[in-house]
Amino acid sequence: MSKYFNFEKRGASFKGEIIGGLTTFITMSYVLFVNPDILGAAGMDKNSVFVATALAAAVGTLIMGIYAKFPMALAPGMGLNAFFAFTVCGEMGIPWEVAISGVLLSGIIFIIISVTGLRELIIKAIPQNLKYAVSAGIGLFIAFVGLKGSGIIVADASTLVKIGDLTNPKVLLAVFGLLVTAILLARKVKIAIFVGMVCTVIAGVVFGLIGTPDAIVAPIPSLEPTFGVAIKNLGQVFNPQMLMVVFTMLFMDFFDTAGTLVAVGSKVGLVKEDGSIENGSKALLSDSVATCVGAVFGTTNTTSYIESLSGASVGARTGFSSVIVAGMFLLSMFFSPLLAVVTPEVTAPALIIVGSLMCSSLADINWKEPEIAIPAFLIVILMPLSYSIAIGIAFGFCTYVVLMMFKGKFKEIHPVMYTLAVLFTFYFAFGVA
Repeated sequence: MSKYFNFEKRGASFKGEIIGGLTTFITMSYVLFVNPDILGAAGMDKNSVFVATALAAAVGTLIMGIYAKFPMALAPGMGLNAFFAFTVCGEMGIPWEVAISGVLLSGIIFIIISVTGLRELIIKAIPQNLKYAVSAGIGLFIAFVGLKGSGIIVADASTLVKIGDLTNPKVLLAVFGLLVTAILLARKVKIAIFVGMVCTVIAGVVFGLIGTPDAIVAPIPSLEPTFGVAIKNLGQVFNPQMLMVVFTMLFMDFFDTAGTLVAVGSKVGLVKEDGSIENGSKALLSDSVATCVGAVFGTTNTTSYIESLSGASVGARTGFSSVIVAGMFLLSMFFSPLLAVVTPEVTAPALIIVGSLMCSSLADINWKEPEIAIPAFLIVILMPLSYSIAIGIAFGFCTYVVLMMFKGKFKEIHPVMYTLAVLFTFYFAFGVA
């Protein structure tokens, strides 16, 4: 075992790998409850999504550990699930049965670009500043979803939005959870989000705002409501509206994975002097296969989690830690009764905090050049205000190409960006947004 995972070369130990794996799992385990809550808003069966989430995370992380030998865990991505539920199924009115087929197609395309070398072309084509903006914009979007879902922010006829009723006990419960989680983060508690959710549930039960579950452990719920739906409806995604959705999913998943890969690889010493990452291609392929597997089970794009850094910080160095995480996700399927206590007031703090952490990329944007700053700003601001990640990306990319052209920087615009600008123009012109 130690020889297969190169323990000696990477300075790993069984103790460090096990502790690292357990730490990563606990840090990201909130996804087991947040993901069903979000996808439930799209009409999907929460119990089935819970099982699909656990299975997708387990299978994806196991492939990452055994095939890529990378100490990185996977699960349905935050932001991607919100895009699916609130933009694709909500604003665009696409049935979840068709939208989940779009997830499968995006995974298939991801596999193709991972094995053909097209990924390098795509990475180089999109300016780094715009990648930073997309990350921050998604952060604001999912934070807004949390604020809205918990009632901290509500609709208003005059100003569109306003602060909610802070005397409402359930709204106060969400505020309490947010403060507890923020304090734990400030105190450098690695599992702050998980502990924050537990504290919020306990407070909700004590004050009678959340009912107690009938059990803690139960048989694994049926996967029938979502299993295989993506395959059955795959033929319905080949139209301009859904293809743009697929591109957006692919874009978000691809760069989320690439960024996490670099961050975790740097932490455990897998980034080489030339900037390449040891087993990086295998890690990307593992991620893309996981998305396909997750879609078949019935969940949104399965992607690499930055929370893997928490495990790396306490000893995870090889893929064996990922095997530990995968085992924990399989075990978690027996705890479905806990879904009953995970209300929007409980998940909202997690969404808001994760969103705030994603906004750290704003510091890396070059705000001094208008041709960069304005497109980046439009991406960031339009995602939450239009309630659409796709519209934010489209507006920003089109604006970038136009401003760079009028700046006379034609040669600095990659042909891929010209192509995307044309596609996004049709995206708006034909009203598929």
